[in-house]
Amino acid sequence: MRICLVRTIPALLFRLSIRLALPAAILASLAAAQDLASLVKADRESPSVVRRLRIQHVAATHPGDQTGALARFALGVTSLEQKDYERAVSDLKAAVPRLSTLQDYTAYYLASAQLQQKQYSGSAASLARFHELPVSSPLQARATVLEARALAESGSAQQAVQIIREKYQSLPQPDTDFALATAYQAAADRLHAAIYYQRVYYGYPNSDLAANASAALIDLRSAMGAEYPAAPGTLRLERADKWLAADDYSRASQEYTSLVAELTGLERDQARVRIGATDFMRTETAAAYRYLQSLDLPSSEADAERLYYLAECQRRNKDDNDLLDTLKRFEKKYPESPWRLKALFSAANHFLVLNRPEAFETLYIAVYEDFPSHSLAAYCHWKVAWGAYLRRRDDARERMREHLEKYPADARASGALYFLGRLSESAKDFATSRAYYEKIVDVFPNYYYAVLARQRLADAQIVAAAPAPKVIGFLGGIGLQERKGAPALEASPATKLRIERARLLETAGFSDLAESELRFGARNDGQPLLLAMELARSASAPYMSLHYMKTLAPDYLATPFECMPRRFWELLFPMPYQRDLVTNARLQNLDPYMVAALVRQESEFNPAAVSHKSAYGLTQIMPATGRQLARRTGLRRFRKSMLLQPATNLKLGSKYLRSMLDEWGGKWEETLASYNAGKSRVDEWLSWDVYREPAEFVETIPFTETRDYVQAVLRNAAMYRRLYGTAAVKTVPAKSSADRRSANRNASSRRSAKKRRAS
Repeated sequence: MRICLVRTIPALLFRLSIRLALPAAILASLAAAQDLASLVKADRESPSVVRRLRIQHVAATHPGDQTGALARFALGVTSLEQKDYERAVSDLKAAVPRLSTLQDYTAYYLASAQLQQKQYSGSAASLARFHELPVSSPLQARATVLEARALAESGSAQQAVQIIREKYQSLPQPDTDFALATAYQAAADRLHAAIYYQRVYYGYPNSDLAANASAALIDLRSAMGAEYPAAPGTLRLERADKWLAADDYSRASQEYTSLVAELTGLERDQARVRIGATDFMRTETAAAYRYLQSLDLPSSEADAERLYYLAECQRRNKDDNDLLDTLKRFEKKYPESPWRLKALFSAANHFLVLNRPEAFETLYIAVYEDFPSHSLAAYCHWKVAWGAYLRRRDDARERMREHLEKYPADARASGALYFLGRLSESAKDFATSRAYYEKIVDVFPNYYYAVLARQRLADAQIVAAAPAPKVIGFLGGIGLQERKGAPALEASPATKLRIERARLLETAGFSDLAESELRFGARNDGQPLLLAMELARSASAPYMSLHYMKTLAPDYLATPFECMPRRFWELLFPMPYQRDLVTNARLQNLDPYMVAALVRQESEFNPAAVSHKSAYGLTQIMPATGRQLARRTGLRRFRKSMLLQPATNLKLGSKYLRSMLDEWGGKWEETLASYNAGKSRVDEWLSWDVYREPAEFVETIPFTETRDYVQAVLRNAAMYRRLYGTAAVKTVPAKSSADRRSANRNASSRRSAKKRRAS
C-alpha cells in the first residue's frame, strides 16, 4: 500500500518549522510532503533528522495497520544501517506483530541489531523464526550464519558449528568460514578454528574479514605453538592467485616470491612459474619470456603451466613459428593437461584473426578431439565445420550434420540448420531445405537465423515443397531442444506471495530488498517470467526494466512470440525516447526499428551509459566523433556531456549511422560490423573470401563480440517490426550518396539566397 499525502503548508512555514523544533501540529503536514517510500529512500541516501521525524509521524498516525508497521520496519532498518542499534531494536520489535508477511525480514534485521547490542540469546531467539517460515527466504543463508554467530556468543558453540556444517555448501563466503572458525574457537577447538580462519585469510585476501582472520591466526599460533597447523601450499597459492586475478600485480608478485622461499615440490614450482605469469599479465612480456625460459622444471603441471605462458608470450610477440613449436612440445609432454587446452584455444583464435585456416583448423580439431567433454569443444567443432562450408569443401554437409549430432544443445545449432538448408537449396533439394528452415523457426524462433529462415521459407520453390520426412526423422532423433511451450501465465500462490512481499518492501522504501526478493523467487519458485515482469514493472527507468528482463528471462530468444503477452515483449524491446528516435531516423532516411535495435544493443536505452572505451550515451558515440558530428550538424559549443542528452545523442548517432550506411552502399551487415569494430577491420574481413550472401560474411567475423553484435541488432530490428508494426514509423527509401550531396548543395544554396534577401 502506498501513502499519498498532500502538502498543506506553504514553503515558508516548512522552512520555519525546521528552525522551531518541529511542533506536533506541523509534523502532520511535513509527513504529507512525500510518501513513505520516497521518505525512506531519501533518508537512506542522506540521513536527516527531518526525514526521520516524518517517517515517525507516518508510524504514529497508523498505529494499528500495515502502513504503520512498514514505517516502523523502515525506521528499524535505517537505524541499523546508521548503527543506532537501540532504536533499531525498539522499532523492529514494534513492527513484528503487524508484518507477518515479512516475518523473515523483521526477524533478520531485529536479530542483527540485537547481536550488535550483545543481546545474543535474543538474537538467536529472533532467528529461530527461520526454522518455520511459510515461504523460502532470500535471507535464509545469511540468517543461518547470523544465528551461528549468536549461538557461539551465547554459549552454544557446538550448536553453532552444527547448523553451519549442515548447510555449509549453500551459505555465503567468506562469512560462513569466519563464523565457523569463531564457533570452533568458542568451543575450544583451536585446530579447526585455525583451519577455517586460514580459509578466510588465504582464500579471500581482499575481503574485510581477512584482516580479522589474520589477527585471530596470530593469537592461535601463539597459543598453540607446535600444534598450530601449517596452511596447505595450495591454499597459500590461492591467496597470491586471488591478488593476480584482481590485477593487483605488485601484491601477487610479492606473495609468489615469498612462497618460493617457503614451499616445496609442485607448489613451489607453481609459485616460480606464476612470478613470470604476473609479469606477462602486466604486459612486461619480454621480462616474462626471459624468466620463463630460464626455469628448469621437472615434468609436472607446473612445467605445463610454464609452457602455456611461453606460448602466450610468443602469441603476443607474433612469433608464430615458435608458438607452433611450443604447441608440438605440449602435445608430446603434456597431451592431457588443461594448460595445453588453454594454449591450443588461444593459439587457434590467434590464427583465426590472421585468417590462417591451415593453422587454426588443426588446432581447433585438436581441442575437440583431445578434450571432447570440455565446453570449448562445440565452439571449436563449429569453426571447423564453418570453414568447410565457406571454402566449399565436399565434407561441409557432413561436418554440419556432425555438429548437430555431437552438440545438439549448442547455441550454434541454428546456424548449422540454416547452412544445411542453403546447401540443400543449392542442390535444388527444396524439401530438405524446408525441413531445416522450419526446424529453426520452431526451436529458435527469435534467433538471427530464424529471421533468415523465414525469408527463405517465403521462396516459391520452398513453399511448393513438402518438408522431407527423412530430415524430419533425423532432426527428431539427435536431441535438439524442443520447442518451448506456453508457460503458465496464471500466478501460482507462491508467485502471488512473492509479489506481495516485494511490493510491501517497495512501499517501505527498500527497492533493493524488493529486487532481491523477486530475483530469489525467479530462481526458486518456478515462474521466472512473471516475476521478471513484476521486477521490470517496478523499475525506475526503461533501461532497468530491460536489464531485469534479460537477466531473469534469458531464454526469451527461444520463446515463441505468441506464447507471451504483448507486455512481456514490450519490456524486452522498449521504445523510449520514441519521438526523438523516429524524428532523427526519418531525417537521416533510416529505418527507426534499426536505430532502436542498435540503441538496445549499444546501451540498453540507458542515456547515461559510458563504456570502458569512453563511448557515451544511447548510441555510444566517442567524444571526438561527437565533436565532428556536431560541426557537421550545426550543433554549437559541443561538450561531451551533451552526448548524455537523449535528443542530442540520437541526432548525432543517427547522422553517424547514416554516413556509415552510405559508405557501405546500404549494406547493413557491413555497417553494423564497422559500427562495432571499425571500418578497417571490416575491409580486411571482406577480403578473406567471396561471400555468396550476407550471412556468410557475418558468420566469418572472427571477433565473437562483433559477430554477436551484428546478429543481435538484425534480429532485434525484426522483433521491433513484428511488435510495433510498420504503420507507426514509415520511412522513405535511403538516398544514394550522390543524391544526398546534391540535396545538401541545394539546401546550402537556399540558405545563402535567404541570407542575401535578408541583407
